[in-house]
Formats: sequence, C-alpha cells, structure tokens
Amino acid sequence: MFKYSRNNFFSIKKVYKANEISKLFVKILIKKRLTNNFDILDISSLKFIKKNSVLFLDQEINAPKNYTNNILFISDKETIFNNPKYNNIILIKNLNESWNLLINLIYSHEDSSDYTDEFIKYNNSYISKYAKIDASSKIYNNCVIGKGVEIGKNCIIKNNVVIKNSLIKNNVVICDNTSIGTTGFGFDFYKRGSSFLNPQIGIVILDDYVHLGSGCTIDRGKIDYTYIGKNSMIDNLVHIAHNVEIGENACIAAQTGISGSVIIGNNVTIGGQAGFAGHIKIGDNVVVAARSGVTKNITDNSVVAGFPATDIKEWKKNIIRNRKNGY
Repeated sequence: MFKYSRNNFFSIKKVYKANEISKLFVKILIKKRLTNNFDILDISSLKFIKKNSVLFLDQEINAPKNYTNNILFISDKETIFNNPKYNNIILIKNLNESWNLLINLIYSHEDSSDYTDEFIKYNNSYISKYAKIDASSKIYNNCVIGKGVEIGKNCIIKNNVVIKNSLIKNNVVICDNTSIGTTGFGFDFYKRGSSFLNPQIGIVILDDYVHLGSGCTIDRGKIDYTYIGKNSMIDNLVHIAHNVEIGENACIAAQTGISGSVIIGNNVTIGGQAGFAGHIKIGDNVVVAARSGVTKNITDNSVVAGFPATDIKEWKKNIIRNRKNGY
C-alpha cells in the first residue's frame, strides 16, 4: 500500500462522531446498531481498512477483529446487518446515495463548490502553495499543479499539463495537454444524471520513469488510488479510469481506453484503440492487438485480438472461416 494523507488533498470540513452519522441519513435510514462511539477520520476501502473510518459494504468481509470497534459499517444488505460481527453498522436503502451524502458533508473535494486552493505564479504556470516539487524537476508553460501534489526528482512536465490529487515519483515525463488526477466517472445506474455522480476522494500515483504522452487523462481513485507502474510508456490520447492499476514496463499505444478498476500486470503491451471493460484482470506479459475489445480476464503470457478479445490464433482462424463463408 502506498501511504499518503488524504487530508493533503481533500480537507475535512467537520469531524463527525459515529453516532452522528445515522442522523444524516434520515430519508434513507432503515435501522442501526451502534456499540461504540468514535471520531470518523477517514474512509476505508475493502482493500485497505483503517481505524476510525467508515466502510461502505455491499459484500461480506473479514474485518480485522481489533478494528471492528473503530469502524462504522454502512450497508444496504440486511444479511450483512444481521451479522453480529459488525459492532457498528447502519442499514440504509441506497449505498450510492449514502456515499454521496456523507462524502459531500465530510470532505471539501474538487467537485464541491466550497473547494479552495491558493496558487503561486511560476514561469507562466500556476502552482499551489500546498504542492511540493523537487528543485531538479522542470515545469513548462501554462501548467496547473494543485493542492497536495508531490513531484519527485528530475521530472519533466511539459506545456499545458494539469496535475492534481497526485503523487509523481522520480524521472517521470508528462507530455503536453495531459490531465492527471481528474474526476472519475462513478455513478448510480438506477439514479442517473450528473447531479448524482459519486465524489472521488482518491489520488493518482505515477511511479519512477513513467512516460505519459500528450492529451492523456488519468482519473484519480474513488477511495484509494489509480496507479501506473515503473518504467511504463503511455502513448498519446490514452484514457485511464479510476482505480486502475498498471504494472511495470507497460507499453500502451494511442487512443486506448481502460475502464475503472481494471488490474493490469507487468510487461503488458496494448495496441492502439483497444478498449477494456471494467473490473477485469490482465495477467503478466500479455499482448493485446490493436482495436481489440477486452471484456474478460486474460491469463499470463496470452496474445489476444478481436472483439470480444480471444486468443489471436483462434481469432485468425475465425477471420479465415468467415471469409470462406462470404462474410
């Protein structure tokens, strides 16, 4: 886990006690069981569970026993509520709605009207007074670098780049017109519309020697982070959605789109205009041919092509078979 302080990026507007949270959910509250009372200081994910936090649950988990007294669970599943191992739990009607309500009340985030930052003009760029940039790194013209951002040694940030909600390690190159740490596309399928987009309070982490092309967009994580591994090369006009994790030495060609929560292994090569459905896993040493549509997990050392993407030998056989049949 990469450790960082969420408060460096998203300020807490008010610290609520656990027993105060249920009062915020008057319209969607079903019932509650609260054994302990404690300050709510952060939001947990299923992957990283923290003390003194809220954890939104849509499935059973094995929470650390020493944490159960210091976590407020929120769920829309009665079976979860009925499990006595959750000492402090609130049952609500809609998990997405409770997320939006709580995050908007607790945090000042970039998509809320009360979000503030303070900038200093530097070489025709605007840099937050709360950002940290190593003196060896080069910032070109018309960049905007926001609150909490940290940029390591020997980085090159070219023209018109926007960086926010991000940790940039060493020897990273970011080319013109790329935006990093942008808002992820999280929404409730049943309660639609821009008014109900889920706030995103995670960050982006670019590891050492990452190279990003021009015109890329990388969304910050919903709770934790979007991550691009060491020595990875990302071509122009690539979109990487929230919670994506990409391993080391990736090579991703132009106009690729990677949906949220995709996990990509090491040494993966992806051709141009490929598309990835959300919540899938791509193994190590995988090659994805250009214009492929990847809709399911891909095992290590595979070479895939087509839509839906399948083993490239099988894909070629299908092409030949279709041509013989006049397609």
